[in-house]
Amino acid sequence: MTADRMTADRMTADRMTADRPAASPRVRGNDYRVLAPAGNVTPRLTVSVVIPAYGGQDKLDLVLAALARQTYPAGLTEVIVVDNGSSPPLRLPADRPERTRLIVCDRPGRACARNAGLAAATGDVIHWLDSDVVLTPGAIEAHMRWHHAAPYLVVTGYLRFTGAEVPRELPEDLEKHFEPAEPHAWIVDLVERTGGLTDNPQRPFSLHVGGATSVNARLIEAAGPMDEELILGQDTELGYRLWQAGAVFVPEPAARAYHLGPTMRMRDKQPIDRVSHAFVADRIPAYRWLRGHPGRQWKVPYVTAVVDGTAGYDDVRAAVDALLACTVPDLSVLVVGPWDTLDRDRRAPLHDPDLEPALVHGHYRHEGRVRLATTDDVDPAVPFTLRLPPGWVPGEDSLARLLDLARDEGLGLVNVLLDESSEGVVAARLERASAFARARVVAEPGEDLDDVVDDVSGVSWVAGETYGFTTGGEPPQGRRGAYRAREEARAEAARLAKEAERLRAQVAKWKEEAGRWRKSAVELRREVGTLRRQLAAAGRVQQNLRTVVSTTMKRALRKRLRG
Repeated sequence: MTADRMTADRMTADRMTADRPAASPRVRGNDYRVLAPAGNVTPRLTVSVVIPAYGGQDKLDLVLAALARQTYPAGLTEVIVVDNGSSPPLRLPADRPERTRLIVCDRPGRACARNAGLAAATGDVIHWLDSDVVLTPGAIEAHMRWHHAAPYLVVTGYLRFTGAEVPRELPEDLEKHFEPAEPHAWIVDLVERTGGLTDNPQRPFSLHVGGATSVNARLIEAAGPMDEELILGQDTELGYRLWQAGAVFVPEPAARAYHLGPTMRMRDKQPIDRVSHAFVADRIPAYRWLRGHPGRQWKVPYVTAVVDGTAGYDDVRAAVDALLACTVPDLSVLVVGPWDTLDRDRRAPLHDPDLEPALVHGHYRHEGRVRLATTDDVDPAVPFTLRLPPGWVPGEDSLARLLDLARDEGLGLVNVLLDESSEGVVAARLERASAFARARVVAEPGEDLDDVVDDVSGVSWVAGETYGFTTGGEPPQGRRGAYRAREEARAEAARLAKEAERLRAQVAKWKEEAGRWRKSAVELRREVGTLRRQLAAAGRVQQNLRTVVSTTMKRALRKRLRG
């Protein structure tokens, strides 16, 4: 991450702060309930609805007709339809919102189309919408109530999948026409088991789905556009970067929408997960179960340790080597120093005033997990940053224990007290990037950022001795066994959690099927009853017929006998 990008991110945070309503409550973790938007909000924010589309003109016509009937002011709404190479080209129907534009994106892929729409959008809020998702009339208004409450929200509507026939015209009563419809099962399950995402979930960003989600435009500016290198999983990956930028994720059941038919994931979940996981493992460190290999390096590490490279070769080497040998291999080390000023033409190296940094530079120049940088700017996509003072060395399991503490308690900052004297306090810091991003957005001018982090996520102090920090010494050896034991336990826990999620979804499906079977059984019993009544009536007719035939034959026989 360049210094220019970091400066841009801070400028974005300043603009988001300027947009924040006065005295807005601070959301701790993802507990958005403190915002509680009022029902009578005066609309002032503009919204851009971005619709990537590839074919499906009949469905697009319904989507635009539904947008034309939204209760949010038309003057504050623009719609951008992105034709992603349709043949024949898409057209705009007569029944559409007034401010609707059609643009063309020749590069294939939904991420490219969305980014093209994003570049053309002018709204304060970006509302992603698929070209086969029909919104109920109050959906956008339900989204925008939240965005008026805070400028760092991601709001997802209540999406249901309908198998109903696609009508030629938009029905007057959408819910009557499209029901019964299936909910987005895994999102419903995620929301229900986390108290509506308020119980400090580890991965609230999973709520970011492109079918019916709205995001503050400044938040997207801070996180960056969709990753066009990904084949699948772009929505989740962007959701992760939004979380890292300080987002709060809100499920809004009042923003109802209907997906016309099943999604690709509903049809082919396993092959889609296989393709998606191959790419997102590099980019989403929070998906720990995808990073089970003990020696892999990833594009975005789980934690970056920052070490002062000017502290002397021996001290720097002791700290960096200890970090590289710890039980958390999914890390990078940022060694900060004046590397661009080192003189390469040395005639008396032992008397070189820059000998110490030159030794550090030469020793780690070709180490893949060490980056030599002139500033301490860490990639904002990295979840955690450990800032280690010069001369201090972590133990083999120190970092793993600190990460466990931060994860288990949802902390935004863990301060490690290393030394205390009349000259002051020496401490290491484990910082959670998402908590500090949120703090920068909501902080008042001049307010201490650590205090704000305490408000939005929590801060704790621990003793360095308790967590195995020392001064100097040899780096620990043999981390592989301890790492494997920890990772195997975590992988098994993740596997069991996924299995439980799968079983819950299966039980829900069985319940739904059982309901259909019960309904079918009732109808079958009715049909059997009707058939039985018909058989009884036929029996009575048959008996009557037999009686008539018997009587007729007896009369004919008596007549012959008399004759």
